Amino acid sequence: MNKVVVPKRKRRRLNMPLTRIISFGFGGFVAVALALVLYLSVKANFRNTFSLLNDKAILITQSMERELRGHFSSVEQAVTDLKPFFDNGIISLTDTSAALGQLQVALASNEQITVLVVTDLNGDNFGVYRAPNGRLWPFRRQIPSGGEKTYVLPKLTAESPPTWGPLMLNDIGQFANVSVPLVRGGQKVGTLTAASSLNELGVAIRSIEEGDDATIFIIANGDDVVLHSDMEQLQTGGTPSRTLPAPRTELGDPVLAALNKGEQLSGFEKAASAGIDVSRIEVGEDDFIMMRVVVPGYSDQPWVIGQYFRGITISREVRRLTGSAIVGVGALIIAVLIAIWMGRRVAMPLKNLAIQSRKVGSLALDNVEPLPRSRVAELDQVALAFNSMVEGLKAMNTYVPRSLFSKLMRLGGEKAAYAKEAELTVVFTDIVGFTALSEGMTASETSRHLNEHFSILVAAVEAEGGTVDKFIGDGMLAFWGAPDARPDHAAAAVRSARRIARALHAANLVAATRGSPVIHLRIGIHTGPAVVGNVGALDRWNYTVVGDTVNVTERLQSLGRDLGIGEEVVILASADTVSQLHGETCEQAAGDFALRGRAGALQVWKLDPFAKPESADYSVPAITAAE
Repeated sequence: MNKVVVPKRKRRRLNMPLTRIISFGFGGFVAVALALVLYLSVKANFRNTFSLLNDKAILITQSMERELRGHFSSVEQAVTDLKPFFDNGIISLTDTSAALGQLQVALASNEQITVLVVTDLNGDNFGVYRAPNGRLWPFRRQIPSGGEKTYVLPKLTAESPPTWGPLMLNDIGQFANVSVPLVRGGQKVGTLTAASSLNELGVAIRSIEEGDDATIFIIANGDDVVLHSDMEQLQTGGTPSRTLPAPRTELGDPVLAALNKGEQLSGFEKAASAGIDVSRIEVGEDDFIMMRVVVPGYSDQPWVIGQYFRGITISREVRRLTGSAIVGVGALIIAVLIAIWMGRRVAMPLKNLAIQSRKVGSLALDNVEPLPRSRVAELDQVALAFNSMVEGLKAMNTYVPRSLFSKLMRLGGEKAAYAKEAELTVVFTDIVGFTALSEGMTASETSRHLNEHFSILVAAVEAEGGTVDKFIGDGMLAFWGAPDARPDHAAAAVRSARRIARALHAANLVAATRGSPVIHLRIGIHTGPAVVGNVGALDRWNYTVVGDTVNVTERLQSLGRDLGIGEEVVILASADTVSQLHGETCEQAAGDFALRGRAGALQVWKLDPFAKPESADYSVPAITAAE
């Protein structure tokens, strides 16, 4: 059974009456413009608000981290500074009394340290302990007041760096401890350990807390809360279920208990890039904002330090921004009503402006029509400014190749045009005897012949993705490999040179039939390192290529006078270029030549200018943006 094919119904194009377009066209334009401004304004306010919150998160968290690192770095530095005195024999392990005196001096000068203790290989120890009242107690083999749990000795070798042990808890409090090996004659003879109470650290970190709405905490030993700024009265209204340290889920703080159930907040990318996690935690009907960062290095397990506060801080800002947006929408409606009333007078000029602006955006400057003058002062000023802008762009585009301009726009002008060294393939062309050819021409004829010739060169270069640098007299300098980075720059340059040869041959056939002079051309190609990018000073910059590679290319072109006598097109390439033409068969070794201004001989190859594309099988990889 044959299927009956029902033709698709052509969609009817929507047409609007001219009166409606005139009445609402300008109103719609104003509505879109003001809506865009309102959107950008609200978005900017949101962005600024979140930027401030990002900065706040970073400032608070990094302040806590600085306090933590400053506290423990002082402790670590103390044992590091004392170690050489033991290693060099200035402080003897056998003269306990003298050693205790030195340890007392060190402990007295560093308030962050609670205990300094030296332990020999037999396990015997001596040291100095700082009591809660500030008094320093020397001891041998026994730390007073239950201090035997103040530190733990890690496994150290003679080469071990300062090593932090696990947090220790005794009747006095919690202690972090760091140890260094004591070495004599390359052998470990003992261990120097400094223990620091977390009480002083807690006082320093609590000073950063931002009022009653904020809570600071530190989690260590895996999942134990070792510091909490609201232990007397937890922020959520509860009562601590136990003393510190305590497991996070058993402390009685529902916010910390739900720490791993938090929802990552968007808009805090800046904080995330600084290693700070910002999340939202729901506890009953309350929202909390949690900021935390992982700090490794001061125990056998990483620490987590952070702060949380009620989410009302962000909600308040969001409500304020919402109110601003509502006011803005009201203003938008009023402005649209006024704009509709004025629509008939401004619709057509704005429509014309939009059409011409699209042409400017696509760089179709030759198709841009000047805007007519208007009796409305503002529209007249817009027309004059727009027309002046287009004329300026046309003037600029006369001196900047359109293809180069497009590439720089696509790659990011300032970054892509920054001067740098890169491997490029450079092509230099020159007309044979053009001075003699132009003697019998008028200025306009000379200009016309050159423009026709340059159009052939530019078309061939742009067809292979190259960049025209400049025209020098009747010659052209072009290069491949920038601003687009491409591995086949040598092959592309050779293909472009052969495009030029074929196009020039066709143009010469036409010129011969009408009695016009034919053109002979020399082309030099060389591959090597060169500086490419913006070169110049003040307000006079050129995107150009400079260096020895350019000079060699020009010398190769000049060498064509001797190696291409009578030939319509001669293409000379260096061995550096030919070595990258995988599969190239249409080349001929011309020999080694000493080029003017360059030490040593250069191996030169003569390429068949009219070789068919299939004579070489080198591939054309995809072009990638320059780094």
